[in-house]
Amino acid sequence: MSNMKSNYINGEWVTSSNGRENWNPSDLDSMVGVYAVADEQQTQDAIAAAQAAWPKWNAVGIEQRGTILTAIGDEIIARKEELGRLLSSEEGKPHAEGMGEVMRAGQFFQFYGAECLRQIGDFAQSTRPNVEADCRREPVGVVGIITPWNFPIAIAAWKAAPALAYGNSVVLKSADLVPASAWALTEIISRHGLPNGTFNLVMGRGSVVGEAMITSPDVNAITFTGSDQTGRHIARAAAENLTKLQMEMGGKNPIVVLDDADLDTAVASALNGAFFATGQRCTASSRMIIQEGIHDRFVAALTDKVKALNVGHALAEGTQLGPVVDEKQFATNMEYMDIGKSEANLVWGGEALERETRGHYMAPALFTEANNQMRICREEIFGPIAAVIRVKDYDEALATSNDTPFGLTSAIITSSLKYATDYKRNSVSGIVAVNLPSAGVDYHLAFGGRKGSSYGSREQGQYAKEFFSTVKTTYTNPL
Repeated sequence: MSNMKSNYINGEWVTSSNGRENWNPSDLDSMVGVYAVADEQQTQDAIAAAQAAWPKWNAVGIEQRGTILTAIGDEIIARKEELGRLLSSEEGKPHAEGMGEVMRAGQFFQFYGAECLRQIGDFAQSTRPNVEADCRREPVGVVGIITPWNFPIAIAAWKAAPALAYGNSVVLKSADLVPASAWALTEIISRHGLPNGTFNLVMGRGSVVGEAMITSPDVNAITFTGSDQTGRHIARAAAENLTKLQMEMGGKNPIVVLDDADLDTAVASALNGAFFATGQRCTASSRMIIQEGIHDRFVAALTDKVKALNVGHALAEGTQLGPVVDEKQFATNMEYMDIGKSEANLVWGGEALERETRGHYMAPALFTEANNQMRICREEIFGPIAAVIRVKDYDEALATSNDTPFGLTSAIITSSLKYATDYKRNSVSGIVAVNLPSAGVDYHLAFGGRKGSSYGSREQGQYAKEFFSTVKTTYTNPL
């Protein structure tokens, strides 16, 4: 295919006999581009290149390594408008959100550029006389990165930047649905002086590229973000080689609103958490647990806000919600709409919408009279669909909040320091927000969940070193 974007292996752009057309979900008559589809041999070539490269990259001085990562971050941020437009064109989130995601990707590289200099270990006295002891961190080796489609540049950056900062090499498999952002990130990295093979991009199917990565004995660690089902498959496959794993696998996140909550804060937080990014984020608060005293006022006010949301082309002025990412996800959302109508009370939305351009548009949906036994309250939908659960008091709210197989984020809206403090302590989730949406995290702080949401050590901030490095203890007799 002409003008096909290639994979990047061992410092070279490598073509393929197969390509994938990348279509704009806001305009199904507009193609973003054609991207190479890697086969198993190309994936193995990338892994071999990474194995040969990581000792060379690790030998690069920490100041030079930090300078390179910072420069990558600077270029990403300088091109935020252009890259944000590309991202929104392939994923469907509004341009402002696309630019925000690009900014965050650049910030990850800048942060870990500085972290390169924080190579600090521990010195300890040995129990043996005249023996010195120290513990230091070293790279794990080859890191396989498997990213989802909903944050196509930010998640790739928050995994790749710390991997590189701690001296590892990388094989990146981008989501098959959204290759453009990962390709653009790779093109930037390719021009900043890393030894050949340090960073590799293999685009293609999970059943081919992903499978080759997770079963390879030469991949030392795998960091994955995606579905619970895929994560469990990776865990089973990687166990054969005892590959180090870090996995983020979704959520069914609650937002609790108590009677003493500020109504405007509650509605704004619920609206943002459940519906922005078209509900296509693992931190979305699709379960709204509302105390009975404020329930009716909350539902009325939120319904007005949901009705007013502007659903449209991702690049159009004033769009608040873009399209669903593709036909398959759209069909899934519609199936859950049918399920929800059979279980709860549909207050508003959920229907397919027509706009000036052909796209996967749907109205955001709000259900009430739901409970935690319903499928729409148990299963991650990954769309702009939320359900309201009425509860009597705080104790019921907390119990309902924790009654889920997931545990990524949670939120509570309350003016009570007592209840806020108790919720922070007793919410079984990795991230808790008080008087804020459940979605929205900082790049310098730990990210991750509990139960079915996460497996392995935390991502982001200084906590990333636990996964991307290993500890070596040395003993020295100075003679």
